[in-house]
Amino acid sequence: MERKTVFLLQDTKDCLAELKRVIEEDSKYQVVGESTDGISAISMIADIKPDILITELVMSGYDGLSIISKIKEMKLKTKIIVLSALCREEIILKAVNTGADYFMAKPFNATLLKERMEEVCSDEVKQVNGFAPLHSISLEEKISKIFINVGIPPHIKGYSFLREGVKMAVENPLIINNITKGLYPKIGEKYDTSPSKVERAIRHAIEVAWSRGRIENINGILGVRAYVGQEKPTNGEFIALVADKMLLENT
Repeated sequence: MERKTVFLLQDTKDCLAELKRVIEEDSKYQVVGESTDGISAISMIADIKPDILITELVMSGYDGLSIISKIKEMKLKTKIIVLSALCREEIILKAVNTGADYFMAKPFNATLLKERMEEVCSDEVKQVNGFAPLHSISLEEKISKIFINVGIPPHIKGYSFLREGVKMAVENPLIINNITKGLYPKIGEKYDTSPSKVERAIRHAIEVAWSRGRIENINGILGVRAYVGQEKPTNGEFIALVADKMLLENT
């Protein structure tokens, strides 16, 4: 199997060394370039055309947002993972809207990073319940944008659990009818945790969004005036609403 090529663009040499060590432990990937300077990096990326770029947002030369914009302007097929200590909501949203495929906060979990690398490089196309095929990366991006817009920060556990739950509900809408004995255990198995911890983390993520007063954002994104005031959905209701939106967009 041909290894995926990876370019590393980070703010310190120590971070580059740690990332390179972690990534090259996996035979699926090969680090083909690295830099701490955005200006020199962009010409290297244009020449190498790596499969994946893992970039910081703050560094010398061009910043991460500029790098993402230039990659999109050059129409490279490079998948972009932002790995950054800068985790303000508006910055995360801007990075995703500019073209990043995924955002991960530092300090990073090596296993989770490699999972996300595999996901963004996946060419798998899924047929879901008779609807038009959904590209797995497109689905990831759409879910991530919704969560960021409604105020669910990507560094909390509930973010990953919720996203996994929405993906499961898109692939199998009936799982919502068996959320306690079906969905929570499946998510827990993937992340090596208990169903009760999955339930609590998802509940916390939803409470964070509501505490930030994003009701209008939520209603606007979902396309219905589903909630008013401090009324909050159950975990299952929220997952089902987002999954329904994903399915409707692909009919």
